[in-house]
Amino acid sequence: MRRALVVVLTVLSGVTLAAARRQAPAAPKDLDARVTAFLQQHRSDWRDLNVPESDGQQLYELVLRNGYTRALEIGTSTGRSGIYISWALAKNGGKLITLEIDESRHRQALQHFKDAGVAAFVDARLGDAHDLVPALAGPFDFVFSDADKDWYINYAKAVLPKLRIGGCYATHNVYQGGGRRGGFGGGDFYAFMTGLPYMESTVTPGGLMISYKRREK
Repeated sequence: MRRALVVVLTVLSGVTLAAARRQAPAAPKDLDARVTAFLQQHRSDWRDLNVPESDGQQLYELVLRNGYTRALEIGTSTGRSGIYISWALAKNGGKLITLEIDESRHRQALQHFKDAGVAAFVDARLGDAHDLVPALAGPFDFVFSDADKDWYINYAKAVLPKLRIGGCYATHNVYQGGGRRGGFGGGDFYAFMTGLPYMESTVTPGGLMISYKRREK
């Protein structure tokens, strides 16, 4: 009976994922050229707490390589990281929900998504992530957290139960051992994530923490 239940749940999960992919628009044939041209044209224009190009490329690879389709970004800024994430999602048949509290940055991000050709793969929401994140239904298979650092643990507590096994929770500006660089700290969050027995975490030299959900609590 237990085995039959597992089979049924697996089938239902596959049906849900297939349905989500059918609802996502197909990636246009010129997407790579359009996104690449946009990023190259605006390579030196990014301000307002956007990620560096190397981190954006890493987010793209994480999503594309693992076939993720249901992504959440906490902290849009003006859209650089969201472009990289949604670019990969477009190829996987997925979509990004991204949250931003600042109206001016939100408007700029919307324009950037449109100009880069990824707007169809982004659900950009304006509001306070403190309220929006706990209210999101999920599930997600990829999360990028890059908002207010003192709320990192709260965001993780709200989202990790909605993260699929095998899913990735990436966090910006976290340094192994809790050191501080560029005015950002991450010691408490680093200790929190590495203390979770069902998460496997590593930190890049640039401060991108990459955590995979391996098993349920």
